Amino acid sequence: MSGKIVCQNKKAYHDYHIDQKIEAGMVLSGPEVKSLRAGKANLKDGYVRIDDHGEAILHNVHISSYSFATHNPNEPIRMRKLLLHKREIRKLIGKLQEKGLALIPLKIYFKSNGKAKIELGLARGKRQYDKRAALKQKQSDREVQRAMRRDQEN
Repeated sequence: MSGKIVCQNKKAYHDYHIDQKIEAGMVLSGPEVKSLRAGKANLKDGYVRIDDHGEAILHNVHISSYSFATHNPNEPIRMRKLLLHKREIRKLIGKLQEKGLALIPLKIYFKSNGKAKIELGLARGKRQYDKRAALKQKQSDREVQRAMRRDQEN
């Protein structure tokens, strides 16, 4: 992945164990692309559903309307179709049948060729004690790094 990251869903890494990551394209209108280039997007409550026709649909992702758009202003929160191959969608359907798995957006970014992409994560929910353990581990890692830096300075 190379290019500019528009937004990330940091809360997803706190709330879920990410088992697998998938890259997908998005069907966007012109003003939505300009708004993404300005960095005006939010993935916080987003999720992906696969509908009856075998299409992946992105729900609850907020892409602000572009202020300089002269016609066809977009709705900030609307369903957007994701571009995936049929075999990828079939694999996802099989995995989503498992209990406790969800497909959530992790980040939106632009590739070097100018195409907007979204990274999806096949996620399994964390329990409250898992979240606490992860925070403790993060804090202890930080303390170790600080101690190592102090030792190197002296």
